[in-house]
This record gives sequence, structure tokens and C-alpha cells, in this order.
Amino acid sequence: MEKSPHRRSWLLYRSTLALLGLAALASAFVQKPTARPPIAPVRPVTDDYFGTKVIDPYRWLEDRKSPETQAWIEAENKYTHSLLAALPGRERLKQRLTELNKIDTISLPLERRGRYFFSERLASQELFVIHMREGLKGEDQVLIDPHPMSPDHTTSVDLMAVSTDGTLLAYGVRRGGEDEKTVNVLNVDTRKDLPDRLPRGRYFSVSFKPDKSGFYYARHETQGPRVYYHALGTDPGRATEVFGEGYGPNKIILADLSEDGRYFLLHVLHGSAADKTEIYFQDVAGHGPIRPLVNDIAARFFGAVGGNQLFMRTNWKAAHGRVFAVDLNNPGRDRWREIIPETDAVIEDLSLAGGKLVVNYTRNVSSQVRVFGPSGEHVRDITLPTIGSVGGFMGRWESREAFYAFSSYATPMTIYRYDVGEGNQHVWARLKVPVDSNRLEVKQVWYASKDKTRIPMFLVHGKGMRLDGSRPTLLTGYGGFNSSYTPWFTPTAVLWAEHGGVYAVANLRGGGEFGEEWHKAGMLGKKQNVFDDFIAAAEWLVQNSYTSPSRLAIQGRSNGGLLVGAALTQRPDLFGAVACGYPLLDMLRYHKFLVAQFWVSEYGSADDPAQFEYLYAYSPYHHVRPGTKYPAVLFVTGDSDTRVDPLHARKTAALLQSASGSGRPVALRYETKAGHSGGLPLSKEIEETTDEQVFLFWQLGVPEFQPAPTATGN
Repeated sequence: MEKSPHRRSWLLYRSTLALLGLAALASAFVQKPTARPPIAPVRPVTDDYFGTKVIDPYRWLEDRKSPETQAWIEAENKYTHSLLAALPGRERLKQRLTELNKIDTISLPLERRGRYFFSERLASQELFVIHMREGLKGEDQVLIDPHPMSPDHTTSVDLMAVSTDGTLLAYGVRRGGEDEKTVNVLNVDTRKDLPDRLPRGRYFSVSFKPDKSGFYYARHETQGPRVYYHALGTDPGRATEVFGEGYGPNKIILADLSEDGRYFLLHVLHGSAADKTEIYFQDVAGHGPIRPLVNDIAARFFGAVGGNQLFMRTNWKAAHGRVFAVDLNNPGRDRWREIIPETDAVIEDLSLAGGKLVVNYTRNVSSQVRVFGPSGEHVRDITLPTIGSVGGFMGRWESREAFYAFSSYATPMTIYRYDVGEGNQHVWARLKVPVDSNRLEVKQVWYASKDKTRIPMFLVHGKGMRLDGSRPTLLTGYGGFNSSYTPWFTPTAVLWAEHGGVYAVANLRGGGEFGEEWHKAGMLGKKQNVFDDFIAAAEWLVQNSYTSPSRLAIQGRSNGGLLVGAALTQRPDLFGAVACGYPLLDMLRYHKFLVAQFWVSEYGSADDPAQFEYLYAYSPYHHVRPGTKYPAVLFVTGDSDTRVDPLHARKTAALLQSASGSGRPVALRYETKAGHSGGLPLSKEIEETTDEQVFLFWQLGVPEFQPAPTATGN
């Protein structure tokens, strides 16, 4: 007997009567699409989960390599292009996005012996180029330019590590947006690569020894993560495995040498949820063994070495976080010293610079940065321009110089050079985005979720905007993996404000905005809280006269793609349009593909009978109901996504196209050379964003994006 109330029959999926174009669209502004999506044959496969029969009508679309799947993807792309290419306003929107994105963009610099290493993409360039600057006022010198590496500019480079003296640089080369990369080593002085090239793989970290005799690296293997030591000048295929035996593919290992090279520090993360972290260390200079510091506590630990001490932030018995100092000569737990206690703000990050500790807190979803001495004495706070986010804090224990980035919804990113000793700072780089921040209003509101939990949300719109319930509104969020969504500049927010609309970001449970309890309230069996928080945000926007369901769009990527997938299947009446990018949607099979074992600690697994019940209760793919009037949906994914398998978007797009009874378009935008973490040239990124945003504006009935009426006036 089937136990679940959500059982399906494949017969319900055979109907193609609800194909796009056969029903009138809900909005009086929106015209019927002139094309139809390709029909995907239904070939049901039945799985038995602990007595519950679950039918998968599109299992065949999991096979990307089959000619039939490839032909279907090509037909889907043609259909999507036919919908979007000629929409009025598309070129104007693309031009504005080009203006907002095609600017000189730079990363935080990494300083080594007076040399500053960073990535920069000029307005005239498609990809980030790795540069070096000799001294603060020296000229920028190109080290690695990826543009000649591929004619279509889909090969990119990442700066991974630099030796202590600034003469060796490790960089990754990746194709498309895949997470895997090859690792090369550049002699900075000669500008030539060494023969020490690591093969394509998923690398977590690279760390040079100070004497440059070799480097450590952590890589994901089929059997699990492993740490190796490679001696420069030897065969990379014969690197020595130094750590990781016994750890399975659901673990992540980070391996780094301390600044002076004395200590080797290893972090073992129990999945991406990181609700348990182990720390091991080795006195390399003293030729000591690898020793456990903590491996028996179900809590998060992250440490950094300063001198002979390990400064360690943790949520152990402190949901908001606290900091311990550990003498690595006497590391016993009874000798740990709490130097920064827990407060009402959440410790987001801990950095070391100039012999001091820089702690980045999140307070009410905004950054607050405080500087402490090595014994925990408060030195000063860093004054920030407004409510916003501090992204990273790059410095060295032996140097007073550090760098950090600041941004907010109405404030483009600025990088500051900070003197840790004196507390002085000045602008090192500022992104010059053509936007008048004075015309934008940013505010934070609070609303009640289904269970009355208070949830914060940021709103961005034009100053003086009249609340008449008709504003085109884009709502987004994430709600997972302890990730805090603090205010950060995004051209999308500017775009919606400039079109008289609202850009809304809900800070959902499952994130880290209010500590580990906030995270746990939105993971595993409590994941439905995240969807309830998001739906309540949408309802608040309607109830408070910002918008109406027909003028409300939602957008999310990755875990955010799961979020909007659940929202559209649970409350299809509440939204006019959905952009679902690189999503997880089949939550019964997600853990079987690519690196999804990392996420079992966050979501659970359908291999467990108790976890199957709650996964099946919300899995978006399994809650598409034939004949339901779904909003318009644009799925976005790409073949180079080696993190979230594109099969989720393929299967759900096919299912929703056959099931929707609203007549609104359901489309799939599928890049063959794009992936989860970017990797596209800038022009292609702008094309993707343009397609997403023009689709949403069109479906929300924004006038300048509406096709001309047909001859019959339909």
C-alpha cells in the first residue's frame, strides 16, 4: 500500500492538452507565445521507497549523453529563443545591464613581500585576468591572461595561492563553469609555467612551503577527499598522500600551512552544512606527527594560526559563535582560553592581521567589524559607510596592512586598505558603476512567517515610490547552508528600481543570519520552514500594497532554485513568474549525482525512511499536478554545472510543460558551456541575465516589454 498522500499515476502525465498557447494568459497585457515547447515522451519508471511507490515519468532525461536528450535540449533552446529574442524592450534592457556590468572590476589583493596579486577584468574584457603590482603605487602587470586560451572565451583562471616571497603562483584553469580545474604553477619572475601541473580535478586548497620545495593540496577523489604533498620538480602523478584515508565522499578537507610555514592545519567538514568540523595540526618544522585538536564535538570549528597560537572560532555551546586561543605547544582542551565570548551578534568570520584579530559580525543582517588584541581585548570598531556587507578581510599576522571590501544594495563595491595598527584606512579601489545611489531607497522590514517567527526582509526601490499594489516586484532568497544574505550591490536591484519596481530579499531560516539555531530551523526535517518564510514574504508584499500576485516574480539559484521550485508548486496562485536557476528539484534522487553527497547533512537522503518522508513531502518535481494553473517559469542551467546536475531542470521543465493548465510559458534556457559558478565570458553572462529579466518583465505585464496586440486583439 502506498503510504504517502502525494502518490502519482503516470497516466496523469500523458496529457498534452495543456501545452503552451492553448489557453488565454492570466494578464491582460501578456500575449500568447507564438511557439510551442517540444513534447517529451513519458516513460514512467517506478521506485519503491519503503512501501511507497513513486513514479518518475522523465527518468530518461537524466541521461545527458543520449542523442534523444541532446535533441530535446536543442529543441527547448529553440523554443526559448523564439519566446525571448524579439520581445520589445529586450535590447534596451540588455544595454542597461551592459552599462551596469561592463565596468572595471577588481578582487581583493593578496600581498606577499610588497607584491600585490589580484584578479581584474577591465570594461573592455570578457574574463578576469591575474595581475601583480610591485608596491602600492607600481604599475599593474599581467601574469595570466585567459583570453587566448579559448576562442569563445569560456576558459577562465582562478588565483589559488602565492608563495611567501611572491615568486611562485598557483592558478587554476577551468573550462566553462565546471568546478573542476587543472592547477598550474607560474614562476612570477620569468612569467613561465613550471612543469608541475596537476590534472583536472576538484581542488579545495593549495599551500606552498616557505622554502618553495613543494606544496600541499587537497583534492576530492572518488573515494573521498585526500591531502597530498607534491615536491616541485617531481612527477605530479606521484605526489605523497599525507591525510584523508577513511574519509568518504560526503566530507570536505581544507589544508593550509601557517604564514611562517611551521604549522600544517587541516579542517575536515562533515558535508556542506558544516554542522561538525574536525581540526588536525602538525608541527612541520619540528617534524611532528599530525595530531587531532578536536574531532569529537558536533559543532563548527575554524582556526587560523598566529605565532604559536591557534585562534579558533566555534559555535560549540555558543550558537552565535565565540573565539578560543589555543597554545599549539600545549593544545589540550583543558588549556583552551575563551578570549572573545558570545554576544547577541553572530560571528561570521575571523581574520588575523597585524598581530590582531579582526572579527566580522552579522547584526540584524548587516556587517559589523571589530578589532581585538591577541588576548581578546577590544581595540576598536571599523566604521562602515552604511548598512551593508564586508566581504573578506585579507591580511597577514606579521603585517599591519589588510584589505576588505564593502558594498550595499545602493552602494557599489569599494575595497579599502586598512592599517590594523593605527586604524586608518583609504580607498584602494572603487567600482565605478553608472548608477545614482541617491535615487534608491533601501529599507529593512520584518514580517511574521506561518509559525509567527519574525523574518527580516530588505526592500530596494526608487525614492518616493507610491504604494498602489501594482509594482512589478522581484522576490529572492536562499535559506540554506548557514549562508547569510547580507546587503550586497547587485545590478538586478538597480534594474527593478529603475523600472518602477521593487527588489526584495528575504532572510530565511536555514541561513546563518542569526546563528546556528536559525540554520537548524531550516535544514533536514525543518526545511519546510524555509518555504513557509518565503511564501509569507510574498504574502506580506501583497498585503502591504507593494504588488499583487500577477505582478510578483520570484528568482533563486542552486539551493535558491529549490526554494522557488517549492514555492511555485506549493503556492502557484501567489506568483506571476518564476526564474529557477541551476536548481535542485528531484529531492529523492539528488544525492546520487555529482557531489551531492556533500549536501546530505543539510537536506537528508531518501535512502533513510524517516528522511524520505519529509523530502517527498516537499520535493518540487514530485508535486507538479496536471491541470494546475502554474505561473510562467524559466529554468536556467548548463552542461558545465558539475555541482548541481542539470537533470533537475531538464526533468522538471518537461513535466511542468506537460502539466501546466495556465497557458503561460514554461521554458528552459540551457547553455552547453555554462556552469554553476559562472565561467562564462561577461557578454554571455549579460545575455543570460537579460533573458531572465526580460522574461520576468514580460510576464509581469511591464508595458515596454509587451508584444504588439495581434490583429484580432487577443
